[in-house]
Amino acid sequence: MFETSADSEEGNHGSFSSTLFKFGILMLFGSTSGLGGFLRCPAVPASVRHLFTGSSIMAKSKFEYVRNFEIDDTCLHNCYIVVRLDGRNFHKFAEMHKFIKPNDDRALGLMSRSARSVMEELDDIIIAYGQSDEFSFVFKRTTTWFKRRASKFMTHVASQFSSSYVFYWKEFFGEQPLLYPPGFDGRVVLYPSDRNLKDYLSWRQADCHINNLYNTTFWTLVQKGGLSTAQAEGRLKNLTSTTTMNLQSTRKALPSFGKRERKLSSNT
Repeated sequence: MFETSADSEEGNHGSFSSTLFKFGILMLFGSTSGLGGFLRCPAVPASVRHLFTGSSIMAKSKFEYVRNFEIDDTCLHNCYIVVRLDGRNFHKFAEMHKFIKPNDDRALGLMSRSARSVMEELDDIIIAYGQSDEFSFVFKRTTTWFKRRASKFMTHVASQFSSSYVFYWKEFFGEQPLLYPPGFDGRVVLYPSDRNLKDYLSWRQADCHINNLYNTTFWTLVQKGGLSTAQAEGRLKNLTSTTTMNLQSTRKALPSFGKRERKLSSNT
């Protein structure tokens, strides 16, 4: 099957190259029937022949048992797959990069652009909802991406989002340098019904409302009310949302706030 030439060292070298090319073609199309002939060919150096023999082969070898340690993390079928990302230690990150309090439109815009990048990469995302330093991505129930492996969903979304955050930084922050790489952790949660998914998104929206109400009032007391951070914290301690909103309406220094939430939808 394999041609050989032993007339010279150059001939042997050329024959080996030709033989290796033919073997590569066989492997490319999934055929290993020529492996025996390849290994028996005199033109194949012993050092190369060793690569395809004995215990050095990982596949179908005695070492293959290590795959048994992998955990089956296939997501249940007919469930929405939600991947939620959270910024790692973003309080420090915001301080180091001097984010504007209480809401920095540059940072919020960068988060939205990074989320859009994820949605452009993964067509099966039907909606994404974000607030502050977090974003939730909802995959349709019928998705077969990554064979529905939770670890694949989480790592792909997190890596795409993180790299996009760095890639698009200058688009929103101009010449302000990125001092160190940001990090995002992720989790995967399954929701079997439309009602469950709606309640999840409502929960995140309620969280956005409460946090933004507190933060907007807190920083207005500091920036416009002349209070220290400790005084502002004491002033707002144990207040309900209704009381906080009444505080806003009775103090001229406290304007009404706007919720800093972002919702992105696909066209499907």
